[in-house]
Amino acid sequence: MFSPIKSEKIYQQINKQIQDLILSGELKNGDKLPGERQLAETFNVSRTSIRESIRSLEIMGLIESRPGEGNFIKDSDSTIMLEPLSIMFKLNNGTFNDILEIRIILEVEAAGLAAQRISSEDLEKLKSLIKELEYSKNEEHSVEIDKEIHYLIAHATGNFLIITVLDAISSLMTNFITDARKIIVKNINEQGRLLKIHKDVVEAICNKDVKETKNAMQRHFDSVIESIENV
Repeated sequence: MFSPIKSEKIYQQINKQIQDLILSGELKNGDKLPGERQLAETFNVSRTSIRESIRSLEIMGLIESRPGEGNFIKDSDSTIMLEPLSIMFKLNNGTFNDILEIRIILEVEAAGLAAQRISSEDLEKLKSLIKELEYSKNEEHSVEIDKEIHYLIAHATGNFLIITVLDAISSLMTNFITDARKIIVKNINEQGRLLKIHKDVVEAICNKDVKETKNAMQRHFDSVIESIENV
């Protein structure tokens, strides 16, 4: 499975072999790695190099160390993407508009896919969330429901990359622009459109109408842009 390490930056080469095995499918979510001693013998390196590799892979979010059990390939989620994405966002002076633009590009098309692929179970969950939004008593609660609706639509696409990217982007917005959603929800609420916007999207998904679903999601983001301009 592994081959001996012979040149510099030993832990990085160990990492590359482990990553290659993940990409090839030989190592899968939840698989346990061999112990430190066995890995050191297999790679023909010191146990210190193995520990350095394990630590770096753990920081990257690829490995989970469980005390008393060992090291396991970690189930992937958006947190793997969030940290480097957050750093790049900050270093490049990212703005709310940057996040909004990528969400429009991804979510309008994702909504269309959801209309084609959504399961009956997810459809019932969407209807339930719309009712919850209708009877929400405060903006903070509405913000949370709004996030759930968008995540559920992404989940309904069945596309892991779409789900992961949109979840990471949503987390990025929450982490760096904490008041943005509240401002948007408040302004759209004042115009009496927030509930109708989401109802239109969900109704179109229920009807399996791909074109209208995408149009409804685009209208949603048009309202978001308008609310920002009115701040």
